Amino acid sequence: MLSEAPQSSLLMAYEYPHYIKYMGSKSKIMDFVINGINQVYAGGTILDLFAGSASLAGALRSQVPVHSNDIQEYSAVLAQAYLTAYKGKNVPTADELVQKAERIAKKHLHLITDDFQYKDIESLQHFNDVEESNRKLIELDFNHDYHLFTKNYAGTWWTALQCIWIDAFREVADEYKGKPVYPVILTSLMYAMAYTSQGTGHYAQYRDAKNIKSMKDIMIYRRRDLTHYFVRKYNDALIDIPATKTNQKHITTSLDFVDCLKSFVGGTVYADPPYCFVHYSRFYHAIETLVKYDYPELQIKGGKLVKGRYREGRHQSPFCIRTKVSKAFRDMFEGVKSTKSNLVLSYSKNGMIDMDTVEALAVEVFGKDYTLDMVSTDYKHMTLGRQGDRHRDVEECLVLAKHK
Repeated sequence: MLSEAPQSSLLMAYEYPHYIKYMGSKSKIMDFVINGINQVYAGGTILDLFAGSASLAGALRSQVPVHSNDIQEYSAVLAQAYLTAYKGKNVPTADELVQKAERIAKKHLHLITDDFQYKDIESLQHFNDVEESNRKLIELDFNHDYHLFTKNYAGTWWTALQCIWIDAFREVADEYKGKPVYPVILTSLMYAMAYTSQGTGHYAQYRDAKNIKSMKDIMIYRRRDLTHYFVRKYNDALIDIPATKTNQKHITTSLDFVDCLKSFVGGTVYADPPYCFVHYSRFYHAIETLVKYDYPELQIKGGKLVKGRYREGRHQSPFCIRTKVSKAFRDMFEGVKSTKSNLVLSYSKNGMIDMDTVEALAVEVFGKDYTLDMVSTDYKHMTLGRQGDRHRDVEECLVLAKHK
């Protein structure tokens, strides 16, 4: 049984702002996770090996050095917003950022003709005609920079108008690249995108209006003002981030987990690998593209553009592939052991492999050099509409490995 962490423990779960909707986020059980870390933590850096939405970085904040890693680059930006962002001098206000974005957006509003307008909708057919007009912007050649979302995603999760604003804010963000507030601008934009998106919280596939009920629901998001959500989150973030640079030596990387462990000098590793067959790169490709802003080739199947408009060459995690998951666990355990680090592994009893197999692999790899323990708790796991049931009961397990 997991004992209470010592009263003198350095680590506790700080409150932190949430920037995106994220499947499998551990925010609901952060106290449980950090209590597990407290059982093995013996000083040094804490490596969050599969950081995802960087909730652990948010919870730990300035308490200890954190190395936040995930092969998806959006995760590093989220971690930087929690760990290394600060106000500094001449931090822009939300109004200043909106004014700059507005000057850019106004140059391109001529694209929004009556065919693109979500007003005075008379029927389901009328609505879907407007949707299709928005989507046809992908066929247009643009003669200005920062048009990626307007071209690729109009009429999908966002309207053409919302995409013009996304591109405008992204251009404004780059004016502050290298500044301590840069990740906060980007993550506030991620937030605005999440809460104006007509999807269920991820970007695997956008919804089609198949009846009046679904049309009315989609229309709610089509009419949302992206700037409103950006301003709200950015102002909240400015209250949250410190005025000056932190003294902690935080690190953010976007590495494969094996390569990250090779570069880790040792401490405590927190590992929360994906545990189902779906790849997170599919669900969050849109914010990965926002961060990279690299005008990617979009996936084609059968000569047609894939509805989800996914990036070509998305990362495929071995933890999501049944024939590779056992080796992935072995590689991870061996990587931890090679640095003589302690480990806290989060995994589900509903995962790709059973906990008995995970335990057996841990015992085999860590051997007599480590003490091993396993604890569990029950919580509601957010699926964000992936399987129809919005929440499922999941028994989360922590495997604790402490170097002797």
